[in-house]
Amino acid sequence: MCERKNHERNNHKRKNFIKKNESFKCGNCGENILELKNGSCRNHCPFCFYSKHVDNVPGDRESVCKSLMKPVEYEYNSKKGYMIVHECLSCGKIQKNKTSFDDPIQPDDYDNFLEFVETVNRNK
Repeated sequence: MCERKNHERNNHKRKNFIKKNESFKCGNCGENILELKNGSCRNHCPFCFYSKHVDNVPGDRESVCKSLMKPVEYEYNSKKGYMIVHECLSCGKIQKNKTSFDDPIQPDDYDNFLEFVETVNRNK
């Protein structure tokens, strides 16, 4: 019985968010991106809004893909605010990420976000 429980525990896939707030260099525009200071986690470039497919579950860093994720759409969520919808350029995975306009050190660039919104709306 103990062996079976250990086997099941080891094969269990994590589904909950793992907080990872790390700095990185943007794979699209090359900017050095700082970790967020507002209590959230940085997961996209605040300048070009590209992300990288590094997670299966947010924060686990276990994706084997590692490709860039292009910002393709935006949504508004009444609880989370504006969300950027990313599509992986390699495998096609779709992922939503919160914007961070309120970060005191390196907020998402609001003017660039407005340009992104205009581009998305023009292409609809």
